[in-house]
Amino acid sequence: MNSVPSPELRPRLWDALVVLAVALLAIGSAVWFYGGLGGHEDAAVVITHQGTEIARFPLSPISSTREVVIDGTYHLTVTSDGEQVWVSASDCPTQDCVRTGAISRPGQSIVCLPEQVIVKLVGTGDGPDLVIG
Repeated sequence: MNSVPSPELRPRLWDALVVLAVALLAIGSAVWFYGGLGGHEDAAVVITHQGTEIARFPLSPISSTREVVIDGTYHLTVTSDGEQVWVSASDCPTQDCVRTGAISRPGQSIVCLPEQVIVKLVGTGDGPDLVIG
């Protein structure tokens, strides 16, 4: 019976270089796709209540903290610190809008269905057209 010797399966220098090249390519494409560290310098916060726009202001790191209080059947407080926007308080039954957390990139939104409030970030930059997740 002839046995064929098995090839050596130890990592070589070229294997490490290929892994390094793939990692750098993945990091570079993520930075390019998501617009680097900032990515929202031309974003604006748009808040609509029952289909009517009630507030629009720029999302800018030089902006101060801003709160918009929405009174209706339920009461919501939308807070912005210049970097991100979130619903800081709400007395709606499910609290989904509060649990959504902060948004910081154009295309993201927070929705409160019981009060019919939509908080979204819009922008005119050349970033991604759709943000999933």
